[in-house]
Amino acid sequence: MNRETVITEALRLLDDVGLDAVSTRQLAKRLGVEQPSLYWHFRTKKDLLAAMAEAAMAPHAASPLPEPGDDWRDWFLENTRSFRNTLLARRDGARLHAGTVPTGDLDRIRRKLAFLVTSGVPERDAQTAMLAAGRFTVGSVLEEQADPDSGNAAELPEDVPVIDHESAFEAGLALILDGLTQRAAGERR
Repeated sequence: MNRETVITEALRLLDDVGLDAVSTRQLAKRLGVEQPSLYWHFRTKKDLLAAMAEAAMAPHAASPLPEPGDDWRDWFLENTRSFRNTLLARRDGARLHAGTVPTGDLDRIRRKLAFLVTSGVPERDAQTAMLAAGRFTVGSVLEEQADPDSGNAAELPEDVPVIDHESAFEAGLALILDGLTQRAAGERR
């Protein structure tokens, strides 16, 4: 048993039972080991959850970085969508990710911000937009994962429109991008 095996099985446990039911006792049982042996790899459950969150973000962390000729608006949209899809790939993915610090991803974040700035987005606006898009995405996915039947029109009054999660996400993302585009255009004047 190594650290990667523990993380992989912990993510499987998460997908099977949800974040509230993940415990080191259950994880040890699934791995066929005694619970104290997990502490060799993770001193606390919080350490285990942080490692799980980092591993769960691997698909997004492996997505291509922007190239100098890329349109920053298209990249911004695709980067945020990639983040959303990665969170949705795991049961309770947004809850697992919420509150984590991207310490292993700092170089990639710096490169993404540098790309936006090089593309003409004011640095402070680029930072704020990346943070806003990230938090908006986590919040959107939290809502989506909290109640998979929330799009059920039968539960809503007649005068309340039904908006599916993806459409609502895309509309909010467009608003963030529109604001950032205006700020970038204003900087060029």
